[in-house]
Amino acid sequence: MMDLILWRHAEAEDGVPDIERALTAKGIKQAARMAKWLRRRLPDDALILASPARRTRQTAQALTPDFKVVDEIGTRASPEDILHAAGWPHDDRTVVVVGHQPTLGATAALLLAGRSEEWGIRKGAIIWLAHRDHDGGNRAQLRAALSPDLL
Repeated sequence: MMDLILWRHAEAEDGVPDIERALTAKGIKQAARMAKWLRRRLPDDALILASPARRTRQTAQALTPDFKVVDEIGTRASPEDILHAAGWPHDDRTVVVVGHQPTLGATAALLLAGRSEEWGIRKGAIIWLAHRDHDGGNRAQLRAALSPDLL
């Protein structure tokens, strides 16, 4: 049994270099709102992974200072990179991946529809997936899809 939460970084400033873009004031509020919602629902042993980009680290920081920066899930990641870093579907805990579009949407599409497509995820939003091995099946189930403006 594994839960995977794909969390798109909150709103960030424009600019270059891309990896140094910081959250805007709105982005800081988005991250805090989603972090508050997640904090009440995550198990104590949840693993939080963040892309090396500043905006993803700031988004993860809103949830906890105890997160791991993983180069593999950076701005050039593929859905397969995300799944490998998270240990999907074999890790037995909840893993939160704080990353980027279009990769997170493509990862959700791959797990839910069986093929990588460009699914949109709003800034600061999550897609919460679960893997339950029932009768030998290896499918993802959607637990939640939520954007900060709905909280």
